[in-house]
Amino acid sequence: MNAFSADWLALREPADTAARSVPLTRALAERLAREEEVRVLDLAAGTGSNMRYLADHLPDQQRWLLVDNDSALLAQVPIRMSSWGVARGYEPTSVRGGLVLRGDHGTCRLRTRLLDLAALDDESIFVRRILVTAAALLDLVSEAWLRVLAVRCREHGAAVLFALTYDGAIRCAPREPDDEMVHDLVNRHQRTDKGFGLALGPDAPGLAEECFAALGYRVRRERSDWELSPDAIGLQRQLIEGWAQAATATAPARAVSILGWRDRRLAHVENHRSRLTVGHEDLAAWLS
Repeated sequence: MNAFSADWLALREPADTAARSVPLTRALAERLAREEEVRVLDLAAGTGSNMRYLADHLPDQQRWLLVDNDSALLAQVPIRMSSWGVARGYEPTSVRGGLVLRGDHGTCRLRTRLLDLAALDDESIFVRRILVTAAALLDLVSEAWLRVLAVRCREHGAAVLFALTYDGAIRCAPREPDDEMVHDLVNRHQRTDKGFGLALGPDAPGLAEECFAALGYRVRRERSDWELSPDAIGLQRQLIEGWAQAATATAPARAVSILGWRDRRLAHVENHRSRLTVGHEDLAAWLS
């Protein structure tokens, strides 16, 4: 599984929060409203941004298991969740292997677990989970991996919410002559192995709907595009640099054209005239 830096995750978190589908999140939360305690499995959890978004929407009693293969990211979860909780009136208490956040509006208990998710062969993480969730994950996984995940969720009767899955759409303004060339190369790179086998890339939202619907789930999809204004300088800069690297890795013979494209796009960013749209989808599914 590819590594992501804590700085990158922190940089993208505000854009993720702004993009996510509130109606879809609420629809799922309504399905879970009668549960005495919502037990959540968060896959590839990083520093906990998915929990920070969802906890405010779910019923008051929550128990989370945050799984990732990066120990440095997981080590930040208690720190960041404590700060997040204090800002919302929770009292954080460290416990062995995790953290408890208690407040007038409920209790969130969380544990972290270091685990390589490439094989999904540890079924214990799914036991008694009412909700399985992940953010910005499905476009990185293979078809075989996604089909196994759907079966695991169905076997344990869990609802699912997969947010911010990249769908292949990139729009840049103002336009540059090489935008489409770089866009195509980036999407080709998205389909290379990211640690789970050949990645689905932009095909992930459609295949996820197919997999869960075939197992009897009711599936809903909503858009969750990043709409980055000229003020999002840091995130735009990182995206453009990353796209240029991916495009060059895919087509080294076009490196000169790609670097020229990168420099022109970065100039738009620095001059506060760049707007980027990055296509994502949120998907929720539950058993009727």
